[in-house]
Amino acid sequence: QVQLVESGGGLVQAGDSLRLSCAASGRTSSIVALGWFRQAPGKERVFVAAINWSGGSTYYADSAKDRFTISRDDAKNTVYLQMNSLKPDDTAVYYCAANRRWRPAVVSSYDYWGQGIQVTVSS
Repeated sequence: QVQLVESGGGLVQAGDSLRLSCAASGRTSSIVALGWFRQAPGKERVFVAAINWSGGSTYYADSAKDRFTISRDDAKNTVYLQMNSLKPDDTAVYYCAANRRWRPAVVSSYDYWGQGIQVTVSS
């Protein structure tokens, strides 16, 4: 089992930056990818970004490529999502998830999920 705990969400204004953290514990040796997803009210959960747990390669949704950066700290077993130039459309619950395979954008392929954290961007 892998446990994931997100932190760093909150209420910000449009144009601000925010960094989300996802701390992994448990059988982290089984993780191949860690991804971030988001779910806005009334909408489905969608992929934002993912990072290969060992190699560090990254993969982004088109909506995140220019403003978001995913990174990892191996020593802390933590993955970050740096979000810049936030827009009201970025308002959502953000989830961290771990995958035992490299299928970064496929929501259903992820094995473990955090509880989610709210990000609200006011205009």
